[in-house]
Amino acid sequence: MPIYEYECKACGHRLEKLQKVSAAALTDCPRCERAELSRLISAAGFRLAGGGWYETDFKSGQKRNLAGEASAPSTSSENGNKTPA
Repeated sequence: MPIYEYECKACGHRLEKLQKVSAAALTDCPRCERAELSRLISAAGFRLAGGGWYETDFKSGQKRNLAGEASAPSTSSENGNKTPA
């Protein structure tokens, strides 16, 4: 469910509300109780929930980078740009 941001045009109160996409927009301000709320356009707010969300979830074949597996030799950017002694 997306998180919507609202602002009251009467008192300036701002709030966020977790709502279904199909839910009607809020209209009544919880602070001044006037029907002056308007939905703001802001950055998308979302929450990753549930099991999973791993790097390997949508990769197949040799594209998986699992921790502990042998990988290609490290490059200078992977070892902090240190030169061998």
